[in-house]
Amino acid sequence: MHKIKAAIFDMDGLLIDSEPIWADAAREVMQKVNFKLTHELKLQTTGLSIKLFLEFCHKIQPWNTPGFEELEREILVLAHKNILENAVAMPGAIDIVKKLKSQGLRLAVASASHMELIEGVLKRLEIIDYFELWHSGELEEFTKPHPAVYLTTAAKLGLKPEECIAFEDSFTGLRSAHAAGMLTICVPTAEVFENSKFDLAHYKIGCLDQFVLEEMCEIPQHIMND
Repeated sequence: MHKIKAAIFDMDGLLIDSEPIWADAAREVMQKVNFKLTHELKLQTTGLSIKLFLEFCHKIQPWNTPGFEELEREILVLAHKNILENAVAMPGAIDIVKKLKSQGLRLAVASASHMELIEGVLKRLEIIDYFELWHSGELEEFTKPHPAVYLTTAAKLGLKPEECIAFEDSFTGLRSAHAAGMLTICVPTAEVFENSKFDLAHYKIGCLDQFVLEEMCEIPQHIMND
């Protein structure tokens, strides 16, 4: 088994309880094009960048104006403001960051959100000093579920993907980390926890509080290479 040297975290819905805020912002802005964001659609699009979210919606119910860029900008402004003012840490998030750092792991964030929001969230949670770096899928040609954001983050750490644990809450993010070749730890919400698609993860837990680094040593080498 490869020695794990770093832990790479998703941010939205994993470190901070921001998914409801993103959904509310999208729901409000999408009213401009008479698009109703249902609960089912919310579950289907969790973890997608705003660009991919808008493309997904447009295929279901096309519109002409406003354009994608205007809608994306409005969703971003509204969501960023509310996240930085109101969002709170997910259960166990602060503790696991501190614990893994104390165990000698290097920490990073790989998120579909913009760099300024990642930095703002880490500051809001008062954990920014625990992280060596953070990277946004917005800086890549392709964001999650493409593995680029994770591959670049590992490269910036100077590590191989298989030397990293990736923490994700969404299936989109899980696909990204898994495709990058990392050891994947998925923390789906209770509503979708039993969905078999999350079996893609090497390790699935109901809450970050349940993660124990030492248990990773029990995972056989062949699983790492699936």
